[in-house]
Amino acid sequence: MKKTKTIVLSAITISVLFLGGCAQKKEEFNKPAEYWYKEMLKEIARGDLEKADTSYTSLQSEHIRSILLPEAMMIMAQAHMDSEEYVLANYYLDEYIKRYGDRKSTEFAKFLKVKAGFLGFKKPLRDQQLLLDTTKDAEAFIKDYPGSIYKPIVESMLVKLYLGQTQINDDIASLYDRLDKPNAAKKYREDANATGVSGIRYERAVSPWYRQIFELK
Repeated sequence: MKKTKTIVLSAITISVLFLGGCAQKKEEFNKPAEYWYKEMLKEIARGDLEKADTSYTSLQSEHIRSILLPEAMMIMAQAHMDSEEYVLANYYLDEYIKRYGDRKSTEFAKFLKVKAGFLGFKKPLRDQQLLLDTTKDAEAFIKDYPGSIYKPIVESMLVKLYLGQTQINDDIASLYDRLDKPNAAKKYREDANATGVSGIRYERAVSPWYRQIFELK
């Protein structure tokens, strides 16, 4: 009898916990846009960007036309940039540009996209596509927004991106020299000169020893 009573009590306890959990989960749906927006800000303040992403996703899925959504996108982009999570930052920036793509409203978003790409470029010989994409974005920004207050910053980043391209092309040319392929070496030296910054003196980027084994030799 005592054993039966224990089993019944255990079953009741499990049921209560299960139903309570379901109720708690149920409460996390159909919340006002302001609720998810505030939850997102709270999680960012706590430094939990994973939960902030979840709150943003709920805001977007439940309130696709909310006036809070554009601002939330930009806040999440900048939060991920501050945490050096540049791929995620670019995701939010791309979404913002795609949805609110008029020239005036996307100026700051496109500037941040260039900045995220620039800051995310840390491995010169393995991030070549990122270098090319960011260079293209920087050139397009200067062309599209000639009077932008961000133009001097983008121009400074662009010069450094050109220097990065120059170093990569010089390194590849040196590799072809060692492989006794003068025509290929000549092509890459011409590409290095084409950036227009080959005459600038600069300190070459040096990879840590544990990365150098994967770089060009």
